[in-house]
Amino acid sequence: MATTTTPFSSIRATVEEHFGHDRLRPGQEDAIAALLDGQDVLLVSPTGSGKSLTYQVAGLLSGGLTIVVSPLLALQQDQVDALTEVGIGAARLSSAESAGAREEAMEGMRSGAIRFALLGPEQLARPQVRGALAALRPTLVAVDEAHCVSTWGHDFRPDYLRLGDLVQELGTPRVVAMTATAALPTRRDIVERLHLRAPCLVVTGFERDNIALHVHRCLDERDQQERVLGEVDGRRADAGSVLVYCRTRKGAEAYAAELATRGHRVAAYHAGLGKRRREEVQRSFMTDDLDVVVATSAFGMGIDKPGIGLVVHADVPESPDTYHQEVGRAGRDGAPAAGVLFYRSEDLALGRFFATPVPGRGDVVDVASTMARTGSRDPREVRERLDLGPRKTARLVNLVSLALEASGCSDLPPEQLADLVIERAEAQRRLERSRVEMMRAYAETDRCRSAFLLAYFGAPVSGRCGVCDNCVDGVAADERADASARFAVQAAVRHDEFGVGVVTDVVQDRLTVLFDDAGYRTLSLEAVEDNDLLEPA
Repeated sequence: MATTTTPFSSIRATVEEHFGHDRLRPGQEDAIAALLDGQDVLLVSPTGSGKSLTYQVAGLLSGGLTIVVSPLLALQQDQVDALTEVGIGAARLSSAESAGAREEAMEGMRSGAIRFALLGPEQLARPQVRGALAALRPTLVAVDEAHCVSTWGHDFRPDYLRLGDLVQELGTPRVVAMTATAALPTRRDIVERLHLRAPCLVVTGFERDNIALHVHRCLDERDQQERVLGEVDGRRADAGSVLVYCRTRKGAEAYAAELATRGHRVAAYHAGLGKRRREEVQRSFMTDDLDVVVATSAFGMGIDKPGIGLVVHADVPESPDTYHQEVGRAGRDGAPAAGVLFYRSEDLALGRFFATPVPGRGDVVDVASTMARTGSRDPREVRERLDLGPRKTARLVNLVSLALEASGCSDLPPEQLADLVIERAEAQRRLERSRVEMMRAYAETDRCRSAFLLAYFGAPVSGRCGVCDNCVDGVAADERADASARFAVQAAVRHDEFGVGVVTDVVQDRLTVLFDDAGYRTLSLEAVEDNDLLEPA
């Protein structure tokens, strides 16, 4: 439990006075107290669990300006509207506002009328904006969807990867990083990339016992398609809204078209659609004008809709991280819901195919040389001098920057940097492929499926969920932590072949270790003990 010079009664009074709540959810009070005590915080909690209230209350009690970095304009505007509705000054700084509106917002921050500034990482990357905000000496910075800073996501947006350095230029504000994605590598990356100082880790809400998890093994592609369609057709009238996730745009379009012929109010959603169409589909789903959305993983960030009673995965997702986040969009209102995965082992090849490619050595040398000549780590400036696409350039600049930081040397020759970059990229690809294998393990396990996912995230397992297919069928053994176990969860270990890692799960006759360079490996406990395969690191 965090301690703070600000009494918990003051926190609760602020919550009730400004937001009308008579109590806080698990973890919120601890996170707020840690921030008020001067600590940075990493808050890991599902969408809809009240992460925004944490920074709002801490920001109000801290005094001064709170800066909120959020990846989507719609999410930023939602927060502005929510704060404004309860009488708290908030403004968005984005390309959607006119120059006059942005200046008016800045003036409101200078006068104290605006207490919360919401913007994307690209805005914070602009020296003029960053300088103006730094002059206001913000007391708190909240980073929403903080997993986007992770090197796991170095293809996402380059300015997210630079966010830790950008925040440091604002002075010494406390930082709260918020995410619903909580695997150990992501947590470590968030702490490292945002330069969090001895952060208080608050993890809540991973047990979702109202979601009945099921896996159906399919004979072939035709059987898989028919069973996916049948699952949606056969949903109960009270099942509410339905999400169907596919790995490819083509699959999403095909399922949506077939479901439409069966009388469902349905639309496809993927990154290949125009912005206006995507916004239209999301809006229609949120207002219940659509019953079903068939989507790729592009659909989901910021989706917090009550009444989703069924999430179907037509294909195996690339990792338990993705699966947990997507299936967790069901049952946000606490009502019983279902998450159904249709599985063929052949689908795992898609995950391996989509694993991040290792860059070509020549491209890395070109980018590293250009960065050295220009002294810039801005992908836009580097791209002006090279014949590479924007996404590829951004990824290579990020990888070279990470290699420089890891080496501790600012003037390595481009050829040496290329070796480090390729080594890092190969390790990341091994990690991603090992996560694909963890999805195989999830699909084929006879454990309680909820317990499997909790263990993957390093969360404590207190027993069976009682509602997944394995629990209902009676094949899932009851699970209790073994205090006498030789290897404890979170213990650092070393393996002669795989290197250094951390134990993420110990169950019955096997344990799982996340190795820094080899990814996830599940080992026979008997083999480990008989051959001394692991030693404390």
